[in-house]
Amino acid sequence: MATTLFDDFSPISSKQWKQKIQFELDGADYNKTVIWNSPEDIQVKPFYHYDEDFKTAPVKTQTSDFKICQNIFVYDVEKSIQRAINTLERGAESLRFTIQNEKIDIQKLLENLPLENRIVYFNLNFISIDFVKTLDTISIQKRAVFYCNFDPIGHLAREGNWFVTSDKNNFETLDKLSKTTSISLLSVDLGLYQNAGANITQQIAYSLAHTNEYLNRFPELTKPIVFQVSVGTNYFFEIAKIRALRMLFNLIASEYNPDLECHLLVTPTKRNKTIYDYNVNMLRTTTECMSAILGGADAVANLPYDSLYHKDNEFGDRLARNQLLILKHESYFDKVDNPADGSYYIESLTIQLAEKSLALFKEIEANGGFFKLLNDGTIKKKIQESANKEQELFDAQKEVLLGTNKYPNPEDKMKHDLELFPFVKIKPRKTLITPIIEKRLAEKLEQERLELE
Repeated sequence: MATTLFDDFSPISSKQWKQKIQFELDGADYNKTVIWNSPEDIQVKPFYHYDEDFKTAPVKTQTSDFKICQNIFVYDVEKSIQRAINTLERGAESLRFTIQNEKIDIQKLLENLPLENRIVYFNLNFISIDFVKTLDTISIQKRAVFYCNFDPIGHLAREGNWFVTSDKNNFETLDKLSKTTSISLLSVDLGLYQNAGANITQQIAYSLAHTNEYLNRFPELTKPIVFQVSVGTNYFFEIAKIRALRMLFNLIASEYNPDLECHLLVTPTKRNKTIYDYNVNMLRTTTECMSAILGGADAVANLPYDSLYHKDNEFGDRLARNQLLILKHESYFDKVDNPADGSYYIESLTIQLAEKSLALFKEIEANGGFFKLLNDGTIKKKIQESANKEQELFDAQKEVLLGTNKYPNPEDKMKHDLELFPFVKIKPRKTLITPIIEKRLAEKLEQERLELE
């Protein structure tokens, strides 16, 4: 009778593993020596083991379907057309256009692009019924899938003001568009919270509470909601973050429409990127893109290594796109669905992040909902508290950015290479609320170095 190798060994419990580790520590405190606390107050253990108390996360991720997305800021329509065609020919599978105003000739921009069966995202910094109806017509003609990433609440959080005069006007316009167009209109921008310094639990909980505001206003919503997610370099935590986000969205959306879906468009964070020793940014974005894919992103738009200080350029775009092409076609990241399933560590992180995020979500709802807390400054205050803790760790070199706060190259000069202003921009203006500000960890240190060049 054939037997397996494991039949020769007795099962070992978690308790036995822990006892063995404590013996090897030779008297050192187990909790202080081999367990560390994350900013989300999750205790990370030295080992993870399947036992009767182990929980698995019910998440289905179609990794094989993820798309390589190219970001294009539309200013000159002709140049944007050429850039779109070029990037599609070189491996991009979808496009995200950022359009600042409705004067852009959208018909001209899209008419000659090969968009059949492609997904195209539009980040519009305005709300226009005519503009969106034109997009809807083009999507039908081109047989393309368009997502208009309207996020009025996110716009308020970022800018301090609505798209137009009041929340009522914003939501009435979107409601009218949802009834007269076939394209998806709503988006939730998690990237703002991550880039401003929110921890992972806050990012998930705030985005869900943010989403719940839309679900309350549009209870008959049937089209997918696009989550624009930013990921950092805490590799396994970021995988778990995306899984937990999808799991909790499904839980909350089921109270409104069991068939409602979320669509995850993921980009590396700017918070840990640097202008000094900038090539390290490529290492950071590589692991971040890996987390995005393994976590279950529907599309990944990479961040060029020089995006902080250079204008859009072909070289930076090509390197960023090639990182994703290597992951997809040479590292075979698209060959296995649900790749994180069965990893005890990732499963445990997913469950813990989901539980903590759901508890915070419930707390937000019990205190009047996300919109109320955003208006009274609570959300900004909580994010700032988290950001300050992370900044203190960076300043003390406990949060390390190689080449910047540890092992900097004193010969590295950047003052004459800055095409863009890479720091927080102050724009004095009248706002309804104090906006949430994105800020990189290295900004103060970089400014001090630039002054000494």
